[in-house]
Amino acid sequence: MATQERARATRERIIVGAAETFDRNGFATASLTDIAAAAGVTKGALYFHFKSKDELAGAVIEAQHEAASRSAATMVLTNAAALETAVVISSGLALRLQTDPLTRAGIRLTTESSSFDAPIRGPYEDWLATFETILSAALAAGDLRPDTDPAMLARFIIPSFTGIQIISEVFTARADLSERLAEMWGIVFRATVTPERLDWALDMVDRHLRR
Repeated sequence: MATQERARATRERIIVGAAETFDRNGFATASLTDIAAAAGVTKGALYFHFKSKDELAGAVIEAQHEAASRSAATMVLTNAAALETAVVISSGLALRLQTDPLTRAGIRLTTESSSFDAPIRGPYEDWLATFETILSAALAAGDLRPDTDPAMLARFIIPSFTGIQIISEVFTARADLSERLAEMWGIVFRATVTPERLDWALDMVDRHLRR
């Protein structure tokens, strides 16, 4: 059992070291030597757990996505209004992008997935499905206009978030990410929220993203 625990701890340390390296250098220029150094392990130990850089990148993406999904699931359970859940999820992810190397690395690797042997689709598919479910609940609650298509709106919001965080990183190292997301939600809500709920929705965006 002690050996298994040490192996698990070593694997987690490698994933953390890989996240820090991928976050700093990107997939293409990160080397396994750099990752081993960041993790404080030998290359032999690294190869024992991961056979290639692609496999290690996949582990970082999986770890980041699992953490984000757990957080999103908690928010779904604790927020009564579906639209507020959507905004809170985006706000939480924005904060983690500003503060957590694992989140930054996972998102960066996902956007760089064309560099891998096989493109990474899973996280995008999960987020599209999650937001379609949330938006369907908002439609059923009467918060969205009756002609709103939840799947179509999810296909707009997820790529919009992806592009906004990339541009925010380029221009301000994501310092303005919350403000840019507030602008995104303002545009989305003005186009889709019912008139009687619009003031509430815009105030809610301010509360979570401009506090």
